Amino acid sequence: MSCFFLRPHAALCVCACSLLTTASALGTESEWRPPMEYVVVTASREAEPASNVLAPLTVIDRDDIDRSLAIDVSQLLGQVPGIDITPYGGPGQTVSVFMRGTNSNHTVFLVDGIRINPGTIGVAALQNIAPTLVDHIEIVKGPRSAIYGTDAIGGVVNVITRSPEETGGSGLVGYGQYNTREAAGNVDLKGDAGSLTVATRWLESDGFPIFSTETQKRGYRNLSESITGRTSIGGVNLTAHAWNATGNTQYSDFGTPADENYRDSIGAIEASGQVSHNWTTLVRFGRMQDDLRQTAIDPYAYTPAVDYETTNRTTVDWQNSISVGAHAITAGALYLDETTRALVYGTEFDANTRSTTGYVEDRVSVGAHHYSVAFGHTHHSTFGNHSTYGIEYGFESTPGTLWTASLGSAFRAPDSTDRFGYGGNPSLRPETSRNAEVGLRHRLSAHESVSVSVYDNRIDGLIVFTYSIANPYGANANVGHTRIRGAEANWEYTGERWRARLGVAHQEPVDADTGSMLIRRSRWNASGSFERVIGAHAFGLDARTAGTRPDTIYDTNFNPVSVSLGGYTLIAATWRWSLGRGLTLQAKVDNLLDKRYEYISGYNTARRSVFGALRYDFR
Repeated sequence: MSCFFLRPHAALCVCACSLLTTASALGTESEWRPPMEYVVVTASREAEPASNVLAPLTVIDRDDIDRSLAIDVSQLLGQVPGIDITPYGGPGQTVSVFMRGTNSNHTVFLVDGIRINPGTIGVAALQNIAPTLVDHIEIVKGPRSAIYGTDAIGGVVNVITRSPEETGGSGLVGYGQYNTREAAGNVDLKGDAGSLTVATRWLESDGFPIFSTETQKRGYRNLSESITGRTSIGGVNLTAHAWNATGNTQYSDFGTPADENYRDSIGAIEASGQVSHNWTTLVRFGRMQDDLRQTAIDPYAYTPAVDYETTNRTTVDWQNSISVGAHAITAGALYLDETTRALVYGTEFDANTRSTTGYVEDRVSVGAHHYSVAFGHTHHSTFGNHSTYGIEYGFESTPGTLWTASLGSAFRAPDSTDRFGYGGNPSLRPETSRNAEVGLRHRLSAHESVSVSVYDNRIDGLIVFTYSIANPYGANANVGHTRIRGAEANWEYTGERWRARLGVAHQEPVDADTGSMLIRRSRWNASGSFERVIGAHAFGLDARTAGTRPDTIYDTNFNPVSVSLGGYTLIAATWRWSLGRGLTLQAKVDNLLDKRYEYISGYNTARRSVFGALRYDFR
């Protein structure tokens, strides 16, 4: 099946299959955790073994992050099959993420369980999340609105920051292409009273010109911090999280150099405890801020530009875990109180939005049969009430072989920009979806697994900017319909000195009204990674390939013109050298073959680039 989807790049498939065969032959005991041994929290809001999760799940672990030398989280997500990333230029520029062909605002993004999707434009600032502050990332594909509320049409991504396993710490300094400089460090404390992790990262880069018609470099600056502390008092477990990223991004505003200051942050306090022998409750209070302030000079008025976008959101999350016989029940309520303020292109608004989602999920296993049924009901201040559901079934035909089937619905509430920005329409209804999926997971050995899934997702009431006699200047309306059919296949192996992965995704994200492909989404993409440890050295290769993608540009009269973005294959080489006493020297060459490619028509992308770092770990 993998080779069928990769026919345009058959050589890559053959090479990958060769690596897989070699890895299987040489691996023995594992230094890395096999994928099904992770404990995850995102799929059902409960800590559970990854092997119990019936939905498609990907975990990007700490070793993946260290080896990647990525400068932001979006680069890590770009290695996951079925996810298309489209950065609007170089370091620090806005990145759109299309999960399984859905829109960029159809995925819930969390940091330590706190939603970071802004209420203004719906696209989370993944470009500002420093990977060195992250322990791991959990990616759950498919509808999850029944337990997460709005936006969870394509799935949920939970970025979980560092927390200590033991007392110690680490530090890193790095330098690379585009005069990119990085310094990071963390200190971990763990004892009988609890644990504390403090981490920080500073990065600056000169970047490169955003548009292919420009020559002026556009730089980026980021300073990030995170703190996680845990303790227990009188049988109550207390946890506090804080993450903050501030800095400056230079960009181009229709060809005019511009820049903006940004601040992204979350803070949360959690309290959990045992109510009875079969009932645990948790209360989480969270606060999120997303703030953009343009600092450019208006080239026409010669005055400081005042455009800004700000989201402040308070979250109250009450979650209960109840076990009754074979049933594991999760029930609770999620309250969001959001204030958005913006002035963009002359349109200003100040809006407050509230929503409450009540949810219940029942997970039960009876012999070889596994069931999960979830139901959620949301009351939203902009449109009223909406209900969603999720039904999943798994059948373990043999030990290590699991067949799955699921049905689910999801929705996205219109954000403040949809309702009050340029072309805003306060009467908009939510976008809704229905998804059906079947899958198979099989463990070939203790260190090797494969999975395949096929899905059909139909999205109705898409919010589209349209023109009419009543609105000759254009306005938003619920008029779009999308059908996305797709299939994904993944293989993973972890051995004593080998680690390899290969994933392939084929999708048809189609406008159901016109039959045309949705822009900037590939019909197929694939990725593979491979690392071999030889003594004190570790050598790796990462590859990602994608097919052609449609895009839209505008001529001099602002008429839309359809164009096609060519397919691409990008290869990165990594090297790590353990020098002893906690020191590691590492290097990465991105775009090893120096390929020219485009994510968005007219926007530059990185050519071959080299980055090196020295890391010190102490325990």
